[in-house]
Amino acid sequence: LGRDGALELSPTVFFEYPTIASFAEYLAQEHSEVFIKRFGMKTAHTQQNKMGVDAIENTSSSDTVTRLDWLLDSKDAGTQQKATGSASTAIIGMSGCFPGARDLTEFWENIRDAKDCISEIPAERWDWRALEAKKLSDVKWGGFMEGVEEFDALFFGISPREAQLMDPQQRLLMTYTWKALEDAGYAPQSLAGSDTAIFVGTANTGYSELLAMAGNKVEGYSSTGMVSSVGPNRISYLLNIHGPSEPIETACSSALVAIHRAVGVIEAGLSKMALAGGINTLLSAMTHVAFDKAGMLSPDGRCKSFGQNANGYVRGEGVGILLLKSLTEAEQDGDHIYGVIRGTAVNHGGRANSLTAPNPKAQAQLLEAAIRKAGVDPRTVSYIEAHGTGTELGDPIEINGLKSAFKHLYNDANIAAERQQDYQEAHCALGSVKSNIGHLELAAGAAGVIKTLLQFKHKTLAASLHSEPLNPHIKLAQSPFYLLHKTQPWHALKSAQGEELPRRAGVSSFGFGGVNAHIVLEEYRVAPVALESQQGSVVVVLSAKTQDALLRQQQGLLYYLNHTHARISLGDLAYTLQVGRDAMAVRWATTVFDLNELKDKLVRGIDGEQHINNVYVGGDKSSREQYGLLNNDAEFNETILKWLSLGKNYKLAQLWAGGFNLDWHLLYGEVMPRRISLPTYPFAQQRCWVDIDSSVSRQGSQGEPGKQQGATQIHPL
Repeated sequence: LGRDGALELSPTVFFEYPTIASFAEYLAQEHSEVFIKRFGMKTAHTQQNKMGVDAIENTSSSDTVTRLDWLLDSKDAGTQQKATGSASTAIIGMSGCFPGARDLTEFWENIRDAKDCISEIPAERWDWRALEAKKLSDVKWGGFMEGVEEFDALFFGISPREAQLMDPQQRLLMTYTWKALEDAGYAPQSLAGSDTAIFVGTANTGYSELLAMAGNKVEGYSSTGMVSSVGPNRISYLLNIHGPSEPIETACSSALVAIHRAVGVIEAGLSKMALAGGINTLLSAMTHVAFDKAGMLSPDGRCKSFGQNANGYVRGEGVGILLLKSLTEAEQDGDHIYGVIRGTAVNHGGRANSLTAPNPKAQAQLLEAAIRKAGVDPRTVSYIEAHGTGTELGDPIEINGLKSAFKHLYNDANIAAERQQDYQEAHCALGSVKSNIGHLELAAGAAGVIKTLLQFKHKTLAASLHSEPLNPHIKLAQSPFYLLHKTQPWHALKSAQGEELPRRAGVSSFGFGGVNAHIVLEEYRVAPVALESQQGSVVVVLSAKTQDALLRQQQGLLYYLNHTHARISLGDLAYTLQVGRDAMAVRWATTVFDLNELKDKLVRGIDGEQHINNVYVGGDKSSREQYGLLNNDAEFNETILKWLSLGKNYKLAQLWAGGFNLDWHLLYGEVMPRRISLPTYPFAQQRCWVDIDSSVSRQGSQGEPGKQQGATQIHPL
């Protein structure tokens, strides 16, 4: 302020206080000493501290509004809303595919090793050189999934022709929903008739433009293949489930809003389980060009979250699906639990500086609402997966919102303190997976949640890339936050009594239309249970729709057994494969006494050995029909129970391999084994894509093949 420069302000202040009146109030509240020194006078703020409520009542109505605003903005405002707590929701299954990672194992390895997964735009998407030559865009970078064009159409009972005309997002949703269910240990067929819900962040991808360019004839199923709402609807149809089935489109917050909605229906008792997540694919250059012209994209292809050189984000694609269930029921049912959702919140920024400008006050209110709903001590939150898109002002605005929210929460006497912690001690790490894979837009929140759950699993915090040197507008001093410049162990915080607390984290997503979402996650801790020695043999079963897929099932299970670091119960493994997979036509079954025997039989089966003791293979139609006749024979169940009493498990393996639908629960007493995460179905990788004739060199604004219409023409291949 003035020549001496006594008052230093960050540009982010003007986003938080966008009007002259609110900015003046901010100056009076936060910098009254500077004004007193400079002008030799008392501000309204300092006078107000002495006035009290009685004096406020004697002021003009306009002054009253201003002063009441100040009272509501004070640190005591946090006490106006008590911590409510909420029924926790368990995440019991998940699947995903991201840039540089076809599964979650590869995804974790990439973020753990601080790998940058951004690449040049593949020619299979669009020709970035042609766009550059026409001065439409000189941004040639993005985060791309492998296998977007692949789909196992026949597995899902869809003709190759219909599948080719279907938006790839629908195909990917079917594939990764199936994987998420199997990962949770639930046979997809077992959900039939249930009230399971599905909410997915999804929108139009531009695939219809490619179909038009290729001159594809409109078919009866063209509409269902292109409408984004059919994506989740198709899942409900596939699984025969009856819960809500909705697409969510709130731009970059879509996936987190979808999870918020899923948690809501479970808490309300409307659905026992829910599928939620997001998907984003980059198929058409139209949106890419528009975002570049709006100045949103990084020219050098690096998403520099929190960095001084932040210059925009990098677009990315991916799919992430979660299976949710109430924590109480998940524990009762012996489910495998990745983590717990303690609280969620969604809001809108209202009228900010512009339609797409962030509102730090709304972001702060969002965080406060989510943590209050979770009912946890904010001092125990030790990681925030930030939105962190890598923009010069967007990142500091987000940090300011975090600081404001946590300052209010720390001063809230209504939140029971689990940990005595000074606000100024940095103990909460900040990270953003966007620095690894780009901004996944509709699927960004799913990527952030899955990253956080994997950090829980491995007790490791992954580094954020490109954040050094720090953005000068980000001030972390006198706050609980610090940036993750390198991967490090995630040590559990301790309570005032010295006991380890569960690791807790928050995940943020902010849509550029103003919709904000935040989720509070908590590590799930299960009491260690000693693995019991196996009493007798167990029946291990695998099945597939083709012989080739069965072979890949065997290979996948063997690889898992040879490389997993988890302690595996043979009983849990057998039970998961029995009840957590649909029984398909081509079957393989065996009885084993330990894991080494199972690995030996898998190796011999993969090598093509025909006659292995107590290994049974089925799949021919006549055998299935013969054994299928027994499925409705009530008297035959007595025979099964007799075999069980005599320990003749090999009879059950032989029966199931032949085509009999066995009720596996008959093998167990009142206490069932637990479901565990095991390799999922190895879908066929068949190319399912529209082929564009080389003569079609340009795309018109209406998607008409070969029609050239001004500066919006692009070359997709």
